[in-house]
Amino acid sequence: MSMSMLFLVMLVGVAATFYFCRQRSLSLASELGGIRHLHSLPVFYGVQAALWCAIPCLLIFGLWVVFDDAIIRELTLQYLTEEQRSLSANELQLLLSTIESITTGSSTVNDPQLIAISQHIVDFRSVSNLALSITVVCSLVGLSFWAWFKLKPENKARSNVERCFMLFLLLCSTLAIFTTVGIVFSVIFESIRFFQIVPIQEFIFGTQWSPQLSIRADQVGSSGAFGAVPLFTGTLLISAIAMLVAVPTGLMTAIYLSEYASSRVRSVVKPILEILAGIPTVVYGFFAALTIAPMIKNGLHGLGLDIAFLGVSIGPLEVSGESALAAGLVMGVMIIPFVSSLSDDVINAVPQSLRDGAYGLGSTQSETIKKVIFPAALPGIVGAILLAVSRAIGETMIVVMAVGTAAKLTFNPLESVTTVTVQMTTLLIGDHEFDSAKTLAAFALGLVLFIITLGLNFIALNIVKKYREQYD
Repeated sequence: MSMSMLFLVMLVGVAATFYFCRQRSLSLASELGGIRHLHSLPVFYGVQAALWCAIPCLLIFGLWVVFDDAIIRELTLQYLTEEQRSLSANELQLLLSTIESITTGSSTVNDPQLIAISQHIVDFRSVSNLALSITVVCSLVGLSFWAWFKLKPENKARSNVERCFMLFLLLCSTLAIFTTVGIVFSVIFESIRFFQIVPIQEFIFGTQWSPQLSIRADQVGSSGAFGAVPLFTGTLLISAIAMLVAVPTGLMTAIYLSEYASSRVRSVVKPILEILAGIPTVVYGFFAALTIAPMIKNGLHGLGLDIAFLGVSIGPLEVSGESALAAGLVMGVMIIPFVSSLSDDVINAVPQSLRDGAYGLGSTQSETIKKVIFPAALPGIVGAILLAVSRAIGETMIVVMAVGTAAKLTFNPLESVTTVTVQMTTLLIGDHEFDSAKTLAAFALGLVLFIITLGLNFIALNIVKKYREQYD
């Protein structure tokens, strides 16, 4: 029986246990004179029985899957020769991978010994799957009967079910916390390894980014410069352009929808705006690369503008085919729903009594918005803006497709730049040795980016905490 089929059998068995135990609780209740004689509702008795069956079976299934490959590996080693078992760890792993590829039929190796060992692996897995199926099915049947006979009217089924779900939620929250901690520490440890190779001052203050390391001592053009200033400059430049588009547009849209638009207009416009958030970023990237970037280049060239410095003409305005302006404009359009939707919700959450009080004092609608509603909603609006900033800083696909990967230190939005996330993606593409500074640089960039976004979130929380109490 395959794993998917076995899992389906488990689901069917647990569902059947739930149904029959629930029916049994109803039968017991009718014998006693009604459901009121049960400690809990019948559905809780069914759920309790289903949990008694599902949890042990899932534990058996999970542990079996985890340790199955390790046990089969140890059994496979017994069929290797002494010379093969004495190989180094990497060579032994390569040999086992070859045997595994023969087992799956993806290798054409004709070694009789390896073919025989692969056949043993197939036999081991067949026996393992059969044993797992028998164990799980027998456990499921046995636990179902046990739950059936264990069911009593005085059982505290609801308390047991609620306790079980509370433990499950606690486990999920703990898992999320440990996952976050693990990610942070892994990034920190790898960054420390990077800073042991490259000085931290060179990384933070260096103005040259060329992470190509020399393979030979006499190789030219592979100096391995790791100055991250051009990356952070490009990130801030593109993010600033995006926010100049997203913040005014999104905020004005939110004010219009919440204060001026009719319910009919609001019900149409707001869903259309939120569709922008569901468009894949690769589509925005194509739009920026194929439409916006050529439009900007052709449009500015068509104006025939000259650059003058101190009254001296330097020459015509040069516009790169991959400019930061194109990426920033499209990214700003993508971020508009983040600002508009969150700001609209925050403005609508302002108590109506504040509006009525302002109108009662003779304020116009515009004055009420500027003097009452906007200050009251300011913490939420700032939080929405900082969330949009974090989204802009972390964007990758639009920059890759519309700007490229050239690390150039410039504040000119008409030139090509790159961002931190783009370089992280570039450094980790393909097969790399994780002992080289080139690969470890991605973790150092990720650490700095993590600190920046954490700082933005900290600022947002402090702003919300400082101003929210004035309007509770």
